[in-house]
Amino acid sequence: MTVRLPIDGELDLHAFAPRDIPSVVAEYVDAAAAAGLSEIRLVHGRGRGVQRGIVQRTLDGHPRVEAFWDDERSHLGATIARIAPAARHW
Repeated sequence: MTVRLPIDGELDLHAFAPRDIPSVVAEYVDAAAAAGLSEIRLVHGRGRGVQRGIVQRTLDGHPRVEAFWDDERSHLGATIARIAPAARHW
């Protein structure tokens, strides 16, 4: 099933199963880069840190992600990522 999400710079991952998080995050990073966004916020919740770990491992391995860090305002409940712009083909 395809789920369409708005590409507005913030993605709440609570609705997704942990097994789907890597593909959802990777696709969101690509879509955000294509939309011209340079920074995104991924809301994963605090809990035991399982979702946070999945998100940050995915970001760490994504070629468009320049840097990522915990959003201090959310007390480890969200991660912010800086992304490189998508290549333009003229």
